[in-house]
Amino acid sequence: MGHRLSKIYTRTGDDGTTGLSDGSRIEKDAPRMQAIGAVDETNSIIGMLIAELPDDHELADMLTVIQHDLFDLGGELSIPGVMMVTTERVTWLEQQTDRLNEPLPPLKNFILPGGSRAASVCHLARTVCRRAERDLVTLGRSEKVNPVGQRFVNRLSDLLFVSARTIARLNGGQEVLWQQRKPA
Repeated sequence: MGHRLSKIYTRTGDDGTTGLSDGSRIEKDAPRMQAIGAVDETNSIIGMLIAELPDDHELADMLTVIQHDLFDLGGELSIPGVMMVTTERVTWLEQQTDRLNEPLPPLKNFILPGGSRAASVCHLARTVCRRAERDLVTLGRSEKVNPVGQRFVNRLSDLLFVSARTIARLNGGQEVLWQQRKPA
């Protein structure tokens, strides 16, 4: 690792700007920072999800790998022009999604976020991941963005949906199905 942070606060952001890894400075609310923030939030919520899973659950290891991928994506976004997320990572997400989805019953209803605390946290990670995807689309309208990173985040939200369905079934649990209300 190149530089170690020995001092956490620098006061350089007090003017509403922040530094990118290439040394440039941008506004803290710039589209690039919105995308970086949403990727970071997704990673943090996945960390919460891992903490909710049984220690030996297969998803914990898979989600830890994904956290590393998300950190790479955040690094890629913090150094404009650098591409770290590869098509192989997107393919891996697709394979994991297919593997987890195969034993699940077909969907016949919409699913409400819930079923258990861990499944709810997984749904939260999914919704924040979708925001990260929207933020990447917004960023891509004004700046060059690695399209593979955007595909990665899209596939990750699919994987998180299937993971939430899997997690809801842990220990005999169930998904919460949406039921259309009849007009009063």
